Amino acid sequence: MKLKDRIVSFFEHTNTVFAYLAGAILAFIVVSVSVDVVFRYFLNRPSIWVVEVNENCLLYLTFLAVGWVLSRDRHVRVELVTSRLKPKTQHLFGLITSVIGLIVCLIVTWYGARVTWHDFQSGAFRPGLNKIPEASVLFIIPVGTFLLSVQFLRRIFNFLKKFREN
Repeated sequence: MKLKDRIVSFFEHTNTVFAYLAGAILAFIVVSVSVDVVFRYFLNRPSIWVVEVNENCLLYLTFLAVGWVLSRDRHVRVELVTSRLKPKTQHLFGLITSVIGLIVCLIVTWYGARVTWHDFQSGAFRPGLNKIPEASVLFIIPVGTFLLSVQFLRRIFNFLKKFREN
């Protein structure tokens, strides 16, 4: 197996594992909110942690799944105009939007890594009842956007290939 194939396989496997983790987090959110509703309205015993923990879970869910979603080409897009274009022009638009997406993701990855590292070094905690270290929450942002960057890079190569073929 070539190095390129092993790298692609590694990123695909990582995205799949992250997607399963996102699914598990979503299941946890559903169960914890449901249990909290029962405790709050039927037993008059609301929990103090559910909202705060689920806020962080939503962040994780988003950034764990984002690379997998793009690898399956399932991100939201408006095809009203592009569906009427010639295939070569569609590939050009895909190439341009993928380059823009890559640039934005690399900026967010870099900035997110810097902020996470700063919060790790300073020992900052999230405001709230649970006193969660800020870096442990924020680190998923650069990780997720890095994986999204890799997917955008793969899309760029795929669109270049398709553009040249047409």
